[in-house]
Amino acid sequence: MSDTNSAQQTKSVGIIGGGQLAQMLAQSVKHLNIQCTVLDPNPNCCATNTRGNCQQITANYDDQKALIKLAQSSTVVTYEFENVPGQGATLIEKHGSIHPSPKALSISQDRLSERAMFADLNIPTPPYAPVENLDQLRAALSTIGTPAILKSRTLGYDGKGQVLINDPSKAPQAWDTLGHVPAILDGFIEFTRELSIIATRSTQGHIEYYPLSENIHRGGILRLSKAPATNIDDNLANQAKTAAKNILEHFNYVGTLAVEFFQIQSDQGPLLLANEIAPRVHNTGHWTIEGAKTSQFENHMRAVLGMELGSPEPIGYSAMINLIGDEPRPGSMDAMPKAHIHLYGKEPRPGRKIGHITLNAPTQNELNALLERFTRIIG
Repeated sequence: MSDTNSAQQTKSVGIIGGGQLAQMLAQSVKHLNIQCTVLDPNPNCCATNTRGNCQQITANYDDQKALIKLAQSSTVVTYEFENVPGQGATLIEKHGSIHPSPKALSISQDRLSERAMFADLNIPTPPYAPVENLDQLRAALSTIGTPAILKSRTLGYDGKGQVLINDPSKAPQAWDTLGHVPAILDGFIEFTRELSIIATRSTQGHIEYYPLSENIHRGGILRLSKAPATNIDDNLANQAKTAAKNILEHFNYVGTLAVEFFQIQSDQGPLLLANEIAPRVHNTGHWTIEGAKTSQFENHMRAVLGMELGSPEPIGYSAMINLIGDEPRPGSMDAMPKAHIHLYGKEPRPGRKIGHITLNAPTQNELNALLERFTRIIG
């Protein structure tokens, strides 16, 4: 999608964080001649691999001089991860423009605040209780039951900061494992599947919704996303869209947002329970680079710059496979020439997302065949 006039008026988008999401944000707007500047303490961060439209300020995320420089040198500032120090986002707001709103950022950083927000917006969630000490954990377990998951309120991602409790007598060990930090206890959900929706809201309040994706996690880390998810009727789609719309409008949000759900079977039929939000582009939306008319990354950048949003319409069916820990064996992908391989420039190590592969097909059956072939090749 072309937007030459708007792009010519844009100097730069500042991005707090220089990881793979910043890399893909910058890549998504190269064709619009939009320049990006990332703030990251790592001089070899992923975003420097965008070849041409991405500069870097090498500094810590709480470096006030660097944050002010980023704000003053950018048309707008955004961020690629939600653990941005809150004071940094507030400082940017004083010296420039930042999207999404720092309020959405702060809510997403605290699981208890996030659950309270869901409740305020009448969005169903799993049963939960706040936990500040061992006595509260024991009380919560007596109410919620087991199995249950103890989660730190902050800084949890990719399965980190979580402890499964199968027996109430194991409460002291779980509390010790978590490190005695403020937490919530989540009731364990027997879900049918995990789904997520990606939505982008413009400065004018217009919202574009990507189709729901079905996501498979192992060890707390996303392994596979398939979109559009199968067997999505109007009821399920509307539940997801309504939740996303209410959150976006609650924050007067500008940019791309992800909402992750558990699908369960209730007395009234399939029901979506919200698990968490991500106020940024999201791993479950990586398929949109090749699998949608406008990717989540480009639409995020369009939104924060006040540009018209592009179409989120899917192009056939897509599967996104995360590369965890290591790259495919040399030559192993030669038999799949149509696979789209994205490497982030990270050093391989166990449990680390170092890239992803996207497969596309015109039908769901053809996509399933490609996935089976991929599994045989990669193992």
